[in-house]
Amino acid sequence: MKDKVILIAGGSGGIGSSTARLLAKAGARIVLAARNSEKADAIAAEINTSGGEAYAVDLDVTDAASVEKMTGTVIDKLGRIDVLVNAFGTGMIKGISDTEPEKVKSMLDVNVYGTILVTRAVLGHMMAEKSGKVIMFPGILGKHVMRNSSIYSASKFAVSGFTKALVEETRRHNIGYSLLYLGGVATEFWENPEVEMKVQSDKMLSPEEVAKAVYYAVTQPAPGVLSEMVIQPDSHQMV
Repeated sequence: MKDKVILIAGGSGGIGSSTARLLAKAGARIVLAARNSEKADAIAAEINTSGGEAYAVDLDVTDAASVEKMTGTVIDKLGRIDVLVNAFGTGMIKGISDTEPEKVKSMLDVNVYGTILVTRAVLGHMMAEKSGKVIMFPGILGKHVMRNSSIYSASKFAVSGFTKALVEETRRHNIGYSLLYLGGVATEFWENPEVEMKVQSDKMLSPEEVAKAVYYAVTQPAPGVLSEMVIQPDSHQMV
């Protein structure tokens, strides 16, 4: 991982920040792209104080101009992007008749449209370099469904389908894609009022354990690629 440029979109969140800290310790150069610039700045400062190298960049994943500006800034400053980690997303776990159309659109804009915008922008550079790795988090609800997950699962199945199609589309460009199907992770995801589900965070996966999975995915030696990984808490496995 020494000197690899890792772009973490959603770098201020629990999974993104934990991944940033772990990969920075391995010698990677970290870019934390996030809407919460204050938190991203704090994480970058923490990594730099600990002897790592990290940068914070503003990003609104639903705004094409913001995405292009962010990507251009990273390329101008660091010269390349070796790994893209799409660690952003928002949730909605509730009965479809209880949802509000505007909030449905807002979630789809982040989870689907945002994923497409960010990945599209970064892939342009990776394809030119004929090298790169992309880490996606469709989550377990992008592989299985449960009661009241219809809209959220729709967004995550879209991420899975999008990624699988990109494998075919960019096959000649030496880009590896990893889909991480995670069960419940103890993050701020569950604080969203659109997620109507009682959970026990002490029985969930920790962001630090997820970061180890990302590390494993991005450090696979060529020509190997970790295509898919499923990790779930033993308390609520879905198989």
